[in-house]
Amino acid sequence: MSDSSEKPPYLGFGLGLRPTHYPDILDGDPPVDWFEVLSENYMIPGGQPLRILDQIAERYPVVMHGVSLSIASTAPMDMDYLAGLKALSQRVKPKWISDHLCWTGVHGINLHDLLPIPYTREALDHVCDRVNTVQDYLGHPLTLENVSTYVSFEKSEMTEWEFISELTKRTGCWLLFDVNNVYVSAFNHEYDPKAFIDGIPADRVVQFHLGGHSHMETHIIDTHDAPVCEDVWDLYRHALKRFGPVSTMIERDDHIPPLTELLEEIETARTIAGQVLEGQRLAVNA
Repeated sequence: MSDSSEKPPYLGFGLGLRPTHYPDILDGDPPVDWFEVLSENYMIPGGQPLRILDQIAERYPVVMHGVSLSIASTAPMDMDYLAGLKALSQRVKPKWISDHLCWTGVHGINLHDLLPIPYTREALDHVCDRVNTVQDYLGHPLTLENVSTYVSFEKSEMTEWEFISELTKRTGCWLLFDVNNVYVSAFNHEYDPKAFIDGIPADRVVQFHLGGHSHMETHIIDTHDAPVCEDVWDLYRHALKRFGPVSTMIERDDHIPPLTELLEEIETARTIAGQVLEGQRLAVNA
């Protein structure tokens, strides 16, 4: 990983690594710039998945993305988990390590869900302390992702983007900006998703997630099981105008199609980014 004082490099356009695509990746040369790997899938020493990851990491830049850090939990930090995370990072040398700004359980129980937090000063102090603890242990900044939410807390004292902005300021962490999650949460809580984008410090965002969801008419569920919809592509355009070139990947966790279909989405992201960024360059030089 990059030195803690340096912003991680721009990687281009990537894809979440899924086992069903291993043969296509190892036997071919797909036009993917980098891969995001699910940390927990490779934290058990030995085995075929880790050997395959070694081969892919030799050919492509990789980043690690976890779902079990539970950074906002009130439970003590799981040092065994952190040890496994650190060992994997030393093996594959990711460009950054990310997880979610949420909690996943307490009292030894993992609920296997990304649970929301109240946006209060007390919660901010708590999360900042834990982020600093993890960063000190890993020796590098964390990258944290905004999650989709379906409930909000009456006691929240600030918006989600204000909370995230203060968190990055106080800890130096980077941000994985999930464009689809912003779209989902904005619909569920009836706010303008562009206000979220405009409220985030542009210099802290190092990665975009783009994915699909399930629209239930009264609410949206973040399911990662469908192509990116046009509204999310439009929001991606706004994010590019705000943040500039950011490493972008397609995320699919269910109903995973052939690799060729996901490569088409990558190409769509590449085309949109090229159009937006070139348009900005021409406007500046006009």
